[in-house]
Amino acid sequence: MGTTLQSLSALLQRSTINDHEEIIKACNVILKKSRNDVEAQHIKTIALIKLDRFDDAIRVIEEGGDTLKKRLPLERSYALYKSGKLDEATAIATSIGSGRGAKHVEAQASYRAESFDRTGKIYQDLLRDETASTEELTDLQINITATEAQRIWAGQSSSIGDLVPKRENLDVFETAYNVACEHIARGHYEKARMLLKRSKALCQASDELSPEDKEAELLPIIIQEIYVYLRQGKLEEADALIGPINPADITESSTKIVAENHALLTTHRNLNPYLKYKSFSSTSRPNDNDKLFFYQNDILTRNAYVIDLLVQKFDGVSRSTSKTLSQHPSTTLSSDTNSLAVFNAAAHTQGAEGKSAIKKISSLVETRPHDLGLIFVLVQLHVANGNINAAISTLEEFSKRVESTSDDSSLRVRFSPGLVNILVTLYKTQGRKHHINSELSKAAKYWQKKDPSSQPIQLLRAAAISLFNSHDSSDISTAAEIFAHLHSIDDTDRIATAGFVASHAITSPALVESSVKTLSPVQQLIADVNVTALEEAGVQLPTSTTIASLNQGQKRRAPDAETKRSKRVRKAKNMDPNEKVDPERWLPLRDRSSYRPRGKKGKQKAADRTQGGVVNEKTEDGNGSSTPAKGGSQVIGGGSGARKKKGKGKK
Repeated sequence: MGTTLQSLSALLQRSTINDHEEIIKACNVILKKSRNDVEAQHIKTIALIKLDRFDDAIRVIEEGGDTLKKRLPLERSYALYKSGKLDEATAIATSIGSGRGAKHVEAQASYRAESFDRTGKIYQDLLRDETASTEELTDLQINITATEAQRIWAGQSSSIGDLVPKRENLDVFETAYNVACEHIARGHYEKARMLLKRSKALCQASDELSPEDKEAELLPIIIQEIYVYLRQGKLEEADALIGPINPADITESSTKIVAENHALLTTHRNLNPYLKYKSFSSTSRPNDNDKLFFYQNDILTRNAYVIDLLVQKFDGVSRSTSKTLSQHPSTTLSSDTNSLAVFNAAAHTQGAEGKSAIKKISSLVETRPHDLGLIFVLVQLHVANGNINAAISTLEEFSKRVESTSDDSSLRVRFSPGLVNILVTLYKTQGRKHHINSELSKAAKYWQKKDPSSQPIQLLRAAAISLFNSHDSSDISTAAEIFAHLHSIDDTDRIATAGFVASHAITSPALVESSVKTLSPVQQLIADVNVTALEEAGVQLPTSTTIASLNQGQKRRAPDAETKRSKRVRKAKNMDPNEKVDPERWLPLRDRSSYRPRGKKGKQKAADRTQGGVVNEKTEDGNGSSTPAKGGSQVIGGGSGARKKKGKGKK
């Protein structure tokens, strides 16, 4: 043991902080003489971790047995985390105790395992600890914003939003980058682009980073900036950024994969489909040490299907997607499953459009009646074809099938805000107010029975407002219940409070008396409104409202005298201004005084028009024809009956 300590002492005297390779060589010399030397194994493990040789560090710890494992639990957990063995890393970090280092490792492992709820809770506990240093607090803020961005990308609700730093205090480039990622996940690309520029500027101005470190840190920022430009359709800006980047020089696997896929959409976008397929097939694939997140893998899978469809590999896409879809026979809101249904539908249509595509998808729906993704494809095809009634019928039939199952997971899909919104929007295009209120009422009644934390507040608000504007007393009663429910959940919600007061003000004024005081007085709301000016200017209805009003049978308001268009007076051709105008010029020819009938029939017709002639009695009783009696004439009341031809053989 003395020899080991003496050798280590000499080693440390010769080495510097960056001489990890030399330390490992010296440890190997000692371990050849004493294989179970714990001190040498300990130092070698640390050196390997410093060199990012995590698999080798794990191997040394395993060779050291329980003694070394008990001595280096934190290092072992960290090495396992960096090697992609997340479950083992989390279990060991949890068993260590309340140490801050172990908590950080546990949070990092949970983050990579996409357990963002657990990650957020750990960071909340660490942030509340008053013993944290200023540097650690900065790291915590960076990690919290990264976790928040991942939660949004994963489609999860925010649980640590109150811990995210204020936007005006984003003076660290990592924090600015993570907040930009949040905006990207929400689809706010312009805000994201501004924050990415800020992040780049802060990184370039940092005095703590070497030129090499700056280059490494700037690369993922630029990659995200390229993505934002692509989403905005600014291909030239994306080309300019990706041009200097050589994906082959990128060492981080996940960043390299994203960069290569961006290149397919920028510099390689004009390649023919078969060359693009070849380029995509040669891109990198994730490894265990640097795994992509689930949503990233999902996007890569979709890209692969798009490329396959471009090169007409319809059968392959159909078989692959059908195999996965067969494992999910029930209806689901999973975006990855429903997107597979879209690719499956595209493969079955094989590029067909219009009615041909509708016919093929309709037959496919019969085999998968609960496939929400497939239903949406069929609805979209009907809408694109201009057949709104068919689109509505498709959604209504799907809704009835799902409701008949009485399975709560299926009912969650049936009354999901997205599905309800699509059906309500289709109803609106046809002015079906009763159907809209019925749909919103059913959805609201379903969600009111669920846990408040899982209730879609926006859907409940929309339902309450729409039902309250109805003329049906049952709808108004339902709206009052929804407003009361929303107000009980959050009495600071001004929309819910206003609706609660409005719906109960007449029936139960005492119930809303305290709530009225929390709302802004009417005098305050209309203080800046100039009523006189409004009355003088009149109220101009929006074009869409005007059209809707006209469709409902409302009369168009007469235009002002100044705006009336004068009718154009048509002048007669070759008119002599000195000649007297015939006063009977507007009368039919036979009614003019100058008209003289010609022939036997013409004279008979003229006699029939003479007043005082004999009237046919059959005409008087209303059952006879208008033909005049022989030997006399009759008064003609006008109309087509007098001009009706006689049948053959009659005189």
